[in-house]
Amino acid sequence: MKSKPLNFLIYFFLLNTTVFAQKTDTTFWWKKNNLRVIQTNLPAYEAATLNPDSLLKDLENFSANTLLINAGGIMAFYPTELDFHYRNPFLKDNNMLADVVRKCHEKGIKVIVRFDFSRVQESIFKAHPDWCYISPKGERIINTDMYVVSINAPYVQEKAFKIIEEVIDKFPVDGIFLNMPGYQVNNPYEGKYHGIDQNEYDNKRFAEYTNGQALPKEENKADPLFQKYLEFKKFTVEDWSHKLNTLVKSKNSNIAICTYFDKYVDIIRHESQSSTVLPYWPYTASDNVGNAVNSYPDHIISNASIQQISFQSRYNAVEPEEVRIRLYENIANGSGLDISMMGDMRGYEDERNYDVIKTVYAHHKKHEQYFGKYKSVAKIAVIAPGSWPSGPTMQEYRGIVLMLKEAHIPFDIIEDAQIENLEGKVKNYKLIILPEITYLSKKSLAIIKEASENGTNLIATNKAFFDTPETLMDLFGAKIVTMDNDGAGNYLNPENKTIFKHFTKQKMLFWKFNLGLYDFKAADQTLLPVLGKGRPGPPEIIGGHDPIGYFALGIKKHPKSKAVLMPINIGRLYYMHGYEEHKNILLDVINYIYPEATQTIQTDAPARIETILQKYSKNIPGVNSISKENGMILHLVNLTGFSGNTYFPPLSVYQMKFKVKSDFKPAKVFSMTSGKPVIFTWKEGFLEFKVDKLEAFDGIVIDK
Repeated sequence: MKSKPLNFLIYFFLLNTTVFAQKTDTTFWWKKNNLRVIQTNLPAYEAATLNPDSLLKDLENFSANTLLINAGGIMAFYPTELDFHYRNPFLKDNNMLADVVRKCHEKGIKVIVRFDFSRVQESIFKAHPDWCYISPKGERIINTDMYVVSINAPYVQEKAFKIIEEVIDKFPVDGIFLNMPGYQVNNPYEGKYHGIDQNEYDNKRFAEYTNGQALPKEENKADPLFQKYLEFKKFTVEDWSHKLNTLVKSKNSNIAICTYFDKYVDIIRHESQSSTVLPYWPYTASDNVGNAVNSYPDHIISNASIQQISFQSRYNAVEPEEVRIRLYENIANGSGLDISMMGDMRGYEDERNYDVIKTVYAHHKKHEQYFGKYKSVAKIAVIAPGSWPSGPTMQEYRGIVLMLKEAHIPFDIIEDAQIENLEGKVKNYKLIILPEITYLSKKSLAIIKEASENGTNLIATNKAFFDTPETLMDLFGAKIVTMDNDGAGNYLNPENKTIFKHFTKQKMLFWKFNLGLYDFKAADQTLLPVLGKGRPGPPEIIGGHDPIGYFALGIKKHPKSKAVLMPINIGRLYYMHGYEEHKNILLDVINYIYPEATQTIQTDAPARIETILQKYSKNIPGVNSISKENGMILHLVNLTGFSGNTYFPPLSVYQMKFKVKSDFKPAKVFSMTSGKPVIFTWKEGFLEFKVDKLEAFDGIVIDK
């Protein structure tokens, strides 16, 4: 699987980039959006044992249509003629890569080759130490005998293109994949941060970019020099990507470029990885794909299910049921299938997932016409804090997503930095939820404000917009008094029972994490009075939880919409602790300002049944347009086996009732997994039916 310096990737996905316009000609093979990728991340020693014939047989048995395999960068898996390209010492068969490509093509399987230009072998470092990273303390980043390089030094700026050109000239590949692109400041394999690269080429180029300024030594967002450095990183990475695109497309326009960002790229790759902290996130694939397909609608998305548990435990795979959920969420949300494995499939150290992979890949192959050409039905958008969120901000965001998923409320995910590139799309939503979203560009803020004026309701949580007080006042009628305030011991009072209909039997809701104290005098309505911490101690002395004069929720009414601000960690609290009372606060607020939210999908299905409703067009050869919709598909992903820290097989669920908003009377409704018709009724814009039995997954196809 791919490795990455997380800080860079988070930064890069936050860039305010303009989506690179691609041709819509579906003669480009990846535009079919039917990828079934298997990546063999080959350790060096497997070059001596890999058998092209057995590999091809395995790919066919698993219904794969795309292979992603090592080619070069860190080491060449072919007989390179370049003296700066370290050759794999285990490579015995000089024709191995050529045979793999040829045999795959004979069976109609595409081949994407992997490059990693983040490191060079020690012999190359000794010959060219100036090509490599050096920290503010003079340290190198080293993994055994591999040294991290500098993006502005000659290896990346010149030699990398020579390596790519050599591979394209030698092998008729269908795509190139770039692993660990861009600036490296971490050693992810050891979990150590080293600091801003001080390489002489970085210093020289930064001085040219800034008219003589020296590189910053620390990452400090309050430092104007560091902000200039972020601009510099954006510029240099995009400049390199542009050069790469020019080179590759000049060779062959039908070679796909695949990596983890969007600029000058054909396929955006994302990853579902195992988590090192609890609770685990069973919606990782829905989260990744939902974010990417809505934030970058002109791109194809391939979300990889990473087999390994961690960098330190590469030979132990994650649980089969976790992989099953990831793969089904992939195809339900608009990605193809993508598995990243350590090495060849023969002699694999952990084969427990093989049956799952075979089953889901075969399902996708059999029903390919029903996947890959989707259009969202959602009228709600959740704004994500980047594409690789982390820390408390990630917890706030995921908690909101979890609430909506469990309530079966359809929503899109939009990356915060992409708002300014999706103006028309953003303004069409009826409700936008901003979980602790800060640092929006001026253009993005203007779009949000205009959407509110035109009828889009808003809900913002915790520290959202803290950096723009004028936005807090204009949109929400709010002013910060104390932004950071530990809410442990406080209570909220859901006294307004006409709005908080879930709380007929509760008067006090406990709190934890942040509870901001805001002045809502300019708001039109305040709710959820905050009660004081009172007197902690033995039962004899407790009490004293009196109103302190602050509210946890304020609403400003605009001519065509409402804007709600909850300066509290409501998402984080639900994500970490899972008390339904906190979810019900949000659901009641949504019902108050946008009651139509719960009408699209009405069901008695358990909260652990993920519902993903899509408009679809048949993905069949010769049909290039998605303008002709063939109907809708209600995807059902069974997460009942997920316990929070273990993935068990899902429970069979019976006799689930559904009422789905449909502006057409279906010609037929059927189960994708069984092929059997589903009895339904349609009346006044709503379709009603039952699902007799759900195992791991089903797609209820609703044809016009």
